[in-house]
Amino acid sequence: MSEYLLSVHSVEGQPEPSAAEMEKSYAATGVFNDELQAEGVWVFAGGLHPANTATVVKVQDGEVITTDGPFAESKEQLGGFWVVKAANLDEALALAVRGSVACGAPVEVRPFQGE
Repeated sequence: MSEYLLSVHSVEGQPEPSAAEMEKSYAATGVFNDELQAEGVWVFAGGLHPANTATVVKVQDGEVITTDGPFAESKEQLGGFWVVKAANLDEALALAVRGSVACGAPVEVRPFQGE
């Protein structure tokens, strides 16, 4: 089995979901997480705070430089992720469909190197 990153993306500037919509999404994502664990494909998962809480660390000419905010200058940011085990890309894509339905956001699928 190979490992895949299923990354959840959000778009800055879109209307914030209501509290009820967020509760529904969190509940559905919790069910999906439980299913992944029961199926034995769960490796790790996590949700992230908003991109504006990020700090970027870079070493340039031996000097450590830190900057506030996300690395990428983009309205689309990483909001959370799952690391799963799947037999192949098709299986990973099927898991991503279920994850997208659960969290209500786009999910990108990428295999880990060396797999």
